[in-house]
Amino acid sequence: MLVDSHCHLNYLDDPDARLHAARSAGIGAFLCIGIGEDSIHEVLQIAEGHDDVWASVGQHPQEADSQPNWIEDHLGHPRVVALGETGLDYHYGKDQRTRELQRQRFEYHLNLAADVELPIIVHTRDASAHTRELLEDHAGVTGVLHCFTESWDLASVALDLGYYISISGIVTFNNGANVRDVVRQIPRDRLLVETDSPWLAPVPYRGQTNEPLFVVDTARYLSEFLQWPYEQLAEQTTANFY
Repeated sequence: MLVDSHCHLNYLDDPDARLHAARSAGIGAFLCIGIGEDSIHEVLQIAEGHDDVWASVGQHPQEADSQPNWIEDHLGHPRVVALGETGLDYHYGKDQRTRELQRQRFEYHLNLAADVELPIIVHTRDASAHTRELLEDHAGVTGVLHCFTESWDLASVALDLGYYISISGIVTFNNGANVRDVVRQIPRDRLLVETDSPWLAPVPYRGQTNEPLFVVDTARYLSEFLQWPYEQLAEQTTANFY
């Protein structure tokens, strides 16, 4: 069995059909990710309708202009198992005001995660130094750095703090060499796989709408790349998720 540890089912056409296709390929659980107040009810509705779908509640860094206080209203939901996604995205957030707001929102999530003892789902892009600083300032909080594309330096710090590292279809891209370099060094008991669907479909589907079924392709690529039997990789990454 595999787990898609990070997907946005509410942005897919006919998520029920996409879930059925994934289950038929041996995917046994899904984490549907919250990224903002406007869409959280869709995320929770999908999780409520499927025993194998869980949810997170959080505010994406590109939503930094909005206050995140609404998150606390959903923490008691029985399908919510994590906070996020949250973090820093300096690729799109280039001005200083936006970056400062992102850091404030990320710190809010980290403090809340400490208070309620939930894992946190971290998005980080072109923001290694400040991501590292905030993670270290909140030692004791753990979770996952999802769709990882940063350096091994950041990954190693996060691993030392107790985080997991999740790998998406980017690892299959021609320009994904840095991700492959990191993958070689991640301890196998800290590795997760994800689609981040509907984005970032792995080869051979690159450019198409991604869906949970395609986590199989990422896992098979990793199995070959790491010379790790597919069944063992599936079993270990599933255990890591739980």
